[in-house]
Amino acid sequence: MGDNKNIILKGTLSTIMGAICWGFSGACGQFLFQNYNLNSNWLTSIRMVVAGIIMCFYMILKEKKEFFNIWHNKRDSIQLVLFSIIGLMLCQYTYLTAIKYTNAGTATVLQYIGPVFIMIYVCIVSFRLPEKREVIAIITAVIGTFILATHGNIHSLVISEKGLFWGLASAFSMMLYTLIPSKIISKYGTVKIIGYGMIIGGLFLSIITGIWNINVNLDFLGVIMVGIISVIGTLVAFSLYLYGVSVIGAVKGSMIASVEPVSATVFSVLWLKSSFGVIDFIGFIFIMATVFILSKK
Repeated sequence: MGDNKNIILKGTLSTIMGAICWGFSGACGQFLFQNYNLNSNWLTSIRMVVAGIIMCFYMILKEKKEFFNIWHNKRDSIQLVLFSIIGLMLCQYTYLTAIKYTNAGTATVLQYIGPVFIMIYVCIVSFRLPEKREVIAIITAVIGTFILATHGNIHSLVISEKGLFWGLASAFSMMLYTLIPSKIISKYGTVKIIGYGMIIGGLFLSIITGIWNINVNLDFLGVIMVGIISVIGTLVAFSLYLYGVSVIGAVKGSMIASVEPVSATVFSVLWLKSSFGVIDFIGFIFIMATVFILSKK
């Protein structure tokens, strides 16, 4: 009994630490945008490629020849490429761009509207109307976004139009990122699919944006921050979170992962001196409430 409690505690703490790593990674992205005026195309591409190489190298050592099995199935390989580009790459790019135009806390909270988009999609493909709690979740998300964007004044925006656009785009791409790979993840494993997705998506974005033409001036601290985003915010965060979910379950894991926007906001305020008012936190609460409403059985 005691061993079981210890395992559950370890799983819970791992999930929390994974979420905090994601939040800290977002704050590091904000730091880079504020102090180095980095291009989000460049940062997204480098983050994805570096993280993908590390994850794939680990899986090659673990699986050897089996690592390449997905390419023997045409349908699965096409799904992987689609996930890499319109799922993972789009999700990473829109999120970092939202941070650039707002801050880590606001961008992360806006991304958590994603579950509402997923719910709406499920209702459409299932040809059914939303249940009562799902309607409440939609209303809650809309109210939270309205408060966050306008502070209650319908005639003005308190965050930039670009910030609001990329934040909502991040939430929408989170839906694609979640729905597209479900079959191949269950068949080949999460780490392998995310690793492949990071490399493919990162290389695709690098090529179409020509990141070799982007002027980047980073000192030692800047390089360290890029490394933290690539390794701590991806490899370490995913590893901790996935272990935690394997112990405590997906529902509890997704709810505990709500620590991510909290940690991103705390780092943004204490470290990067971002300013939030009471009205902002009310908006945060409304949006984050949707996660708990939709997680309830």
